[in-house]
Amino acid sequence: MCGRYSLTARIDQLLPLMGGALPEGLLQHYAPRPLIRPGEPVLALRQEHGQIRSSLMLWGLLPEWSKDPLGGARPFNARAETVAEKASFRGPWRHRRCLLPADGFFEKGHRVGRRDGLPFWLAGIWDRWIGPDGSEVESCCVLTTAPNALVAPLHDRMPVIVPEGLEQAWMEPLDGPGLRALQPLMHGWSPEGWLAEGGQKTSKQSDVDQLPLFG
Repeated sequence: MCGRYSLTARIDQLLPLMGGALPEGLLQHYAPRPLIRPGEPVLALRQEHGQIRSSLMLWGLLPEWSKDPLGGARPFNARAETVAEKASFRGPWRHRRCLLPADGFFEKGHRVGRRDGLPFWLAGIWDRWIGPDGSEVESCCVLTTAPNALVAPLHDRMPVIVPEGLEQAWMEPLDGPGLRALQPLMHGWSPEGWLAEGGQKTSKQSDVDQLPLFG
C-alpha cells in the first residue's frame, strides 16, 4: 500500500521531470510537501490527445461513471494484479495512466526513497468525472505490487515505480499486447540504491485501500 508520500524536490529538480512546465499558477506557489495524504491535490504527468502535460488531481479515484462524487469511499491504491479486471480501474488502465512525482513514500513509520535523494515516478491511473452542470473532477490512484526485500519487513505491498526513460511508454493509450508489455514494470523493482529510514512521523494510516473523499 502507498498511503502517504512526499515531494520535497527543489523546483529546479522538478521542472525537468514535468517537461519544463507546471499547471497554471503552481509555479509561483510551489512549495515542498513532506507529507501528502489521500484526498489532497497531487501533481501528475499524463498524456491526453497525444499531448503530455502536467496537472493537479485529487488523490482518490472517482470513476467517470460515478453518480455521486461525494458518496462512498474512493480508492487511493489499485493492485497491479487486478487493475485490468475491476470496473473502477479497467478504463483508466487502458487509456489513462499517469505518473506522480515523489521523493519518498511511507510505510509503518519508515520513509523509503532513493539514496541519492532524487525524485522518482509513482505509477498511477487517472479518470475525469463530469457533473450534470459541466463541472469536472480529475482524480487518480497509485498502483501497488508485491514488496521487494527492502519494503517486505514493513508492509505486504509497495508502490509501482516507473523507471526514468519509460515515461512516455507508460502514459500512451495501449491495446492488449501493449498493456501486457507493461507487466514487467509492475512485478517490483530492485531495492539497490534505495533506503528505508525509520523514525518518520505520519498521521495514522488506514489498513484499507479506501478513504472518504477528503479523508
